[in-house]
Amino acid sequence: MSLVRFTPRTLDPWFGGTDKVFDDFFRVPARNTQGTREFYPSVDIKEDDNQIVLTSDLPGIDQKDIKVTVEDGTLTLSGERKFEKSTDEENFHRVERSFGSFQRSFSLPETVDEDKIVANYKNGVLELMLPKTKPETKKVKVVSVN
Repeated sequence: MSLVRFTPRTLDPWFGGTDKVFDDFFRVPARNTQGTREFYPSVDIKEDDNQIVLTSDLPGIDQKDIKVTVEDGTLTLSGERKFEKSTDEENFHRVERSFGSFQRSFSLPETVDEDKIVANYKNGVLELMLPKTKPETKKVKVVSVN
């Protein structure tokens, strides 16, 4: 049996939702060595009978800076959004965009055919199509008893 911390506010959905809004609003984003926020791309995953589709927004990233690998049933999406500022533009008043290296990993179900994964990158959106294999039907073998 696992223990769960009891917080009375979780009983009221209004308080739980407003707490999250205020926590996200006042949270100070993590900064990297250049003083900019860490980049952590969002991912949508949807599934139908034939495939799983993973979509990630990667605006401002060159295709050559994106790497997709599959190893031991784990799909890893990594890359880097570079912070480029020219010497003419040193007078930044505010930098809110996130920059830096990122890595996201996802465990793949056994039904995904890893050899047929297709990746498309267009207009800052990466789309990965993960086709499913047909589940193998196991044959029942009758063993004679002597």
